[in-house]
Amino acid sequence: MRNIIINGWAFIRAFALIYLCLFIGNFFSRLLPITIPGSILGMLILFVLLSLQLLPPLWLKPGCHLLIRYMALLFVPIGVGVMEYYHELSSQFGPLVVSCVISTLIVMVVVGYSSHYVHRERPVAGQPRPPEDQ
Repeated sequence: MRNIIINGWAFIRAFALIYLCLFIGNFFSRLLPITIPGSILGMLILFVLLSLQLLPPLWLKPGCHLLIRYMALLFVPIGVGVMEYYHELSSQFGPLVVSCVISTLIVMVVVGYSSHYVHRERPVAGQPRPPEDQ
């Protein structure tokens, strides 16, 4: 019985913290003059709290694992909602495909150059430089 209470408390605490960040994000979304979704602001708030170690990751772990386990099920209503706009999507199929392909290529190029920049060879502090090849 005690284990059930401890596990239940862990899930309640995790979901309460996730929803608290969501509600704070929605509150700030209404205050800001630019339109940023409250869910995005809530995720940023949660990220900052975790990055600054103000919120222990173990408190969120049970709720996050449960949400990730059933993520595919959570996308079903969105997929059904998209099907309501089938006519509009089919009439704009060409521009959608072109924009998806172009944006994917841009992301791949930027990530490739960024990866080469981050993983380049750098001199190690305190060690002599190797002679330059001539």
